Amino acid sequence: MSEPATPDVVPDSEHRGLVARLPQVPRDLAQLARFDRPIGWWLLFWPCVWGVWLSGAGWQLEVLAWLLLGAIAMRGAGCVYNDIVDADLDRRVARTALRPVASGRISKRLAWGWLLALCTIGLLVLLQLRPLAQAVALASVALVAAYPFMKRITWWPQAWLGMVFTWGLLVGWIQLRADNWDALAAMYAGAALWVVGYDTIYAMQDREDDALVGIRSSALRLGGQVQRGVAMFYASAVILWALAFWLYRADWIALLALLPAAAHLAWQVATLDGEDPGNPLARFRANRWTGALVAAACFVVGNA
Repeated sequence: MSEPATPDVVPDSEHRGLVARLPQVPRDLAQLARFDRPIGWWLLFWPCVWGVWLSGAGWQLEVLAWLLLGAIAMRGAGCVYNDIVDADLDRRVARTALRPVASGRISKRLAWGWLLALCTIGLLVLLQLRPLAQAVALASVALVAAYPFMKRITWWPQAWLGMVFTWGLLVGWIQLRADNWDALAAMYAGAALWVVGYDTIYAMQDREDDALVGIRSSALRLGGQVQRGVAMFYASAVILWALAFWLYRADWIALLALLPAAAHLAWQVATLDGEDPGNPLARFRANRWTGALVAAACFVVGNA
């Protein structure tokens, strides 16, 4: 069994900010929902923004506020569910051995109750959407439920995560319009490949432990070609986003809006270093800025 959290392993949970000041049980619940790691809900939220802003409906700040609340709650719910399902595996991986359920600090019964509470918040957000958007949002539940099992049956669980983590793009768009399906499909496909790229970077942290315990990932499948593989996923994402913009508005100038995001992704690939324990996590977290840059491009193309 691997030793938990050695100095060479970037910890899965960190006591920071308000989370660090909470009493033990509330702190464990906050960590279980990854409230101490906001990068997850940023990455879930940005595709929601893309869908809203590319729709051409303007700022739509109230819609975005509800979608942000939904992203925080449902990302937390997904993490709780994942930790319940993966508790036995997490105990055998250095980075995840100290998670609240895996370590025994939180019982599975309490974890299920916390999951229900977070889903209740998600339901509140769902009720703010129009019926078609509600149906689209609910369609993601099966994908979310299946995700923790993908690492047991395929080398590409990141591809499944790509479908799940970008679903908000569809919800945000369909909340405001129900046409231009070709542009929406290209944008969604590009977003999914972006997720495959950044989650492959994230999976680089666990390659040794994953190989020992039998967990599959794109980082293991790519072997020594991870950097080249991430470059391919990112380049394909940018090409599909450009196609989406073109299908939405056939204007070469509009494509220039993607250049900052493309440059940022190129920087991630060029500076990716698997030998430095902290580098993959830092490059993974940098995708919050990628999300913001693509959101800005969507607003320009959708509302100019």
